[in-house]
This record gives sequence, structure tokens and C-alpha cells, in this order.
Amino acid sequence: MIPSMVRRELTMDVEETAESRIQRQISENPVVIFTRPACCMCHVMKRLLCAVGVHPTVIQLDDSEIPALPPSADGGSSTPAVFIGGASIGGLESLVALHLSGLLVPKLLEIGALKDTGIS
Repeated sequence: MIPSMVRRELTMDVEETAESRIQRQISENPVVIFTRPACCMCHVMKRLLCAVGVHPTVIQLDDSEIPALPPSADGGSSTPAVFIGGASIGGLESLVALHLSGLLVPKLLEIGALKDTGIS
């Protein structure tokens, strides 16, 4: 095992509702992507975040769990949905816009998902 990697067990309470499980994942993980099976947009989101140095937690939801997602800024609740520091960023388009505007990395640094290496 690489010393800098920490292995965390994801826990799941069978009695837990979809809403509480989703909220728990959002609060426990700095960067979370909620997706559905075979979602190519989720793959692109994950690749973008990995390219800037973040390895997001990816949670696959059943179709019945999608409505339990908190609404995004535009009022919808669909997948893929990314949460950074507990806040809904939205879908792929919103994540790419945040990156292209130069605001993604500072946001990730702010929540501690990235370490500032001082390299420009």
C-alpha cells in the first residue's frame, strides 16, 4: 500500500433511506459524483477531476434513488451530479464551466481536496 493512500471503508446501513445515505456521502467526502450505471458523462467528470489531482468518491445510484438527490442550482436533480465541499456544483456542463473559468482548482484547494504545492 502506498503510504499516502488511505483506505476507507464505505458503510451502508440497510435501514438508511436514500436521502440520508446521499446526505451522509455528501458530508463525509470532499468531492462526490453521483451517477447511474454506464454514464459516460460521469467518466468525463472523473477524468477532469483526476487531471487536476483529485480522486472523487463515485456513488452509483439506482433509478429509484435519483429523486433523492438534493436539487442543483438550476432546480433539477439528475445524474451525473457533483458535490464539492458539500455544495452542489451541478452536472458535467457546470463542472467544465467552473474549470474553464479558473475557479475549480481554487475551490478544491479551499476545501482541502487539493494540496497547494506552490508550483505555478
